[in-house]
Amino acid sequence: MASAAAERGTSFRSRAQSALKRAAGATDRFRVLPAGVVVLAYHRVGGRSDAREIDLPESRFDEQMACVARWREPVDLDAALVALQSPDAGAESERVVVTFDDGTADFVDVVLPILERHRVPVTLYIATDYIECARPFPDGGTPLSWAGVREALSTGLVTIGSHTHSHALLDRVSADTAKLELRRSIDLVFERTGVIPEHFAYPKALPGDGAVDDVVRNLFRSAAVAGTRANVYGDTDPYRLARSPIQRSDGMHYFERKLTGGLRLEDDVRRLMNRVRYLGATS
Repeated sequence: MASAAAERGTSFRSRAQSALKRAAGATDRFRVLPAGVVVLAYHRVGGRSDAREIDLPESRFDEQMACVARWREPVDLDAALVALQSPDAGAESERVVVTFDDGTADFVDVVLPILERHRVPVTLYIATDYIECARPFPDGGTPLSWAGVREALSTGLVTIGSHTHSHALLDRVSADTAKLELRRSIDLVFERTGVIPEHFAYPKALPGDGAVDDVVRNLFRSAAVAGTRANVYGDTDPYRLARSPIQRSDGMHYFERKLTGGLRLEDDVRRLMNRVRYLGATS
């Protein structure tokens, strides 16, 4: 009985998700998609965890990176931030930034070889407590080791950013707590790798209040939030970088729509749902 109920629940979520993607795609036809830098947000690749929707098949990720390398200009986050300062940068190319959250072992074992093959740079936002303590991520995600982080850095394709220390949700902590979280993350990355992380991604894409925002702006050069859309040239706050989350259910059709900055409605709905979903959570 419990298994049948779970299957019905999964089927309902899948249908609802498909309907939302179709609605978002239809909405895109009635608006102009502005030129800008599209930032893609990934979590895991290879099907090793229970986080099915954010754990992509290896072959699918390979196909997506081939698409990015062939039809767009994949750039690192630093180059993207420079381009975003100019209103005229859009005439040059269609830039894409690839990012990953958390810091799970599949990043080195599965993701990195694909990125190296296609020569696609990447920013990896790590939650340092999981790596430092070898603590599993939710849904069975195995954390990277510090040796793995250093191996990733040695490729020259990887920029390490912060995802807080304990994956704390910064919209529900004080500025002092946020500062402790972020300083601990920065210090650990430097101690273990010799690199100072200059970029930050808010866990669950939930930014904090004004005081927390000030802390983030004082410690980093950029901060990523939600927003399935392009970051517009000459009109983007680097501390509110929009990222397009890539899901297993996107397939290639909706992935290609997200590459153009599409499917904003999907993200708008997801953010509203997440505010309720994570109401009592702290990380």
